Amino acid sequence: MLRVIRKFSIENPIVFKKQLFLWAKQFETSIWLDSNNHDQTYSSFDSALAVDEFTAIKTDYHEAFNKLKEYQSYTNDYIFGYISYDVKNNVEKLHSKNFDGLHFPDLYFFQPQKIIFIKGNTVEFHYLQMIDDELEEDYEEIFETNINLPNKDISLENDIKIKLRIHKDEYHKKVSQVLKHIHRGDIYEANFCQEFYAENTNIDPHHIYTHLNEISEPPFATFFKHENLYLLSATPERYIKKEGTKIISQPIKGTAKRLINKIDDDKIAFDLARDEKERSENIMIVDLVRNDLSKTAKKGSVIVEELCKVYSFKQVHQMISTIVSEINSTTHPVDVIKDTFPMGSMTGAPKVSAMKIIEELEETKRGLYSGTVGYFTPEGDFDFNVVIRSILYNADEKYVSYSVGGAITAKSIPEKEYEECLLKAKAMKYVLLNSK
Repeated sequence: MLRVIRKFSIENPIVFKKQLFLWAKQFETSIWLDSNNHDQTYSSFDSALAVDEFTAIKTDYHEAFNKLKEYQSYTNDYIFGYISYDVKNNVEKLHSKNFDGLHFPDLYFFQPQKIIFIKGNTVEFHYLQMIDDELEEDYEEIFETNINLPNKDISLENDIKIKLRIHKDEYHKKVSQVLKHIHRGDIYEANFCQEFYAENTNIDPHHIYTHLNEISEPPFATFFKHENLYLLSATPERYIKKEGTKIISQPIKGTAKRLINKIDDDKIAFDLARDEKERSENIMIVDLVRNDLSKTAKKGSVIVEELCKVYSFKQVHQMISTIVSEINSTTHPVDVIKDTFPMGSMTGAPKVSAMKIIEELEETKRGLYSGTVGYFTPEGDFDFNVVIRSILYNADEKYVSYSVGGAITAKSIPEKEYEECLLKAKAMKYVLLNSK
């Protein structure tokens, strides 16, 4: 499918980003990806917007990767979308029978009619050739969008009552059960998650996302809208990226809160970098990712570029590792994702055993939470995040949900794991209760 590409210079990328995000509200389907200008080693753009589906694929987990492979090969174009956690059932003999209040399809990708990239002071429009006459008109419309108008839909209620799917005492019991599996040698680590939710609730997704992004400023922020379904994500984590024949995975394991005093904040980051439990969590997942990447990698090409490096974000310090590999040019990009999915940072080790255990103990079907959002290029490159620190919303069902999890290892203390979950949930809870 041929695309017309036009570049424009912009004086103020920060203002233009806000104008572009507001302009996108008119579309039934849109994905907004924002790096928040983080200085990343592997970066393709500062922000990207994809809107207005030309073709699409929407399916449950049955044969999901084969369907995606066929769709990606057939379109041979940019496609944007998501793979929910429950597509694991397509990869292994697993099932998902837990409660689902959101009802997102398991997999959804679309071929956008309009794609707009921002990098530095350049904005690049990639429009399908059949609508290229709309390109200049859209640029003018975006440029004239008034960002000072009220962003919030004042007709929506803000009286949100957040409930816990698993209460504190029950959480402790469930973590203790995970620990029994670890001490018995069934697994080394499991990422156990819990859901916070609100029913009969109307929110303004654009306003909530804007607020969440402002207080978090993560490198893989995502706003996704398709009909009545929304994802508002402040995720700091990349799942996997392909650049030519190079594959990059950057799992996060290890979290510490930010402190106001700089000396105290520096010390907590320093302590995180040397924390034996946090490092062991991270290294276990690095080993898992190395194993996953080796399934498609050229022999001897899997390398750990960076091990347990602490990065600081607005809300938290995070320990991140970077693992890379080289694949053959004939390897299909979807196969690389299939062989690494779901990401190790959200499952545990060994992966399949951990997934079976957490499926039994968790109360909620994860759905898009701990799944991934991203895109493929016409050349077969891709970039996908990990859906964490995210609010999910079904506007028809009036159901709002955010989930958090933590890695349970032999050294885990249930009380401390619970506190870490509350720390991770803090930003989502705050914006839902305070986005006046």
